[in-house]
Amino acid sequence: MKISSNELGSAVAYFKKELTSFYDKNEVDSMLYIFFEHFFGVTRTDFLLHQDRKLSESDLLLVIYGVKDLKKHKPLAYIIGEWEFFGLSFYVNEHVLIPRPETEELVQLIINDYDENPPKNILDIGSGSGCIALSLKHHFKGTNVTAWDVSDEVLKVIDRNAKNLQLEIKINKVDALSNPEVNVKYDVIVSNPPYIMNKEQDQMHSNVLDYEPHLALFVPDENPLLFYEKIADIAVKHLTENGTLYVEINEQFGDEVVSLFNKKGFEKVEIIKDINNKNRMVKAVLT
Repeated sequence: MKISSNELGSAVAYFKKELTSFYDKNEVDSMLYIFFEHFFGVTRTDFLLHQDRKLSESDLLLVIYGVKDLKKHKPLAYIIGEWEFFGLSFYVNEHVLIPRPETEELVQLIINDYDENPPKNILDIGSGSGCIALSLKHHFKGTNVTAWDVSDEVLKVIDRNAKNLQLEIKINKVDALSNPEVNVKYDVIVSNPPYIMNKEQDQMHSNVLDYEPHLALFVPDENPLLFYEKIADIAVKHLTENGTLYVEINEQFGDEVVSLFNKKGFEKVEIIKDINNKNRMVKAVLT
């Protein structure tokens, strides 16, 4: 099927018709609104008013190539190059994970705990797009926030997002698995580390498996707590007294992460469920 005319309404009809056998209706509608607002500035509320708006040849090609990518299950976030997280817009590319709603809950948990007494220093380990670090900096304006990641390409994404959002944080190239030494004490250490076992790949959707960075997703089957052990070691050395460690987890391993943190010397270790009632976060205090 071709786009029948150069009017916006025809491009919308093409988008819907071409994708209807690939996604359910609600998903197509959601992607449609995001795609057309991003590229053409048409908001959901005034969509009907712009049906006869003329599009250029390059505009029509954007729609055609966008649909082609969506048929291959390329995530919409990578097609438009941005995604919203905690009310902020983050640049994303294939080097970083797409920010997810459950991680917003991790950020909200920290804000709830520290809103009345903001932390002086926060460390985000394995920062990816920088969505956790920058959302926390946006809320806690006077807090020093540091983002660590091991990949040069990822660090460029964090830096770009910091500049776009006009937020100043420290961005350091650090391998959390290499027993790093730093001379700062943090009130809060947070991480959303790789936690999906390699053997779980066959249960995953192709839009994640084929496009999102495996380095940020997967851990060896024989050592699923690899990152939690290293993060706990860093936290024991570098948290202030009564400082708090927050991590996102694989729901299968909540009890194991709690047990690990207890063995490392943390107290008040608790599993926190997400909005879908899944074990999603562990919070631990170093006293």
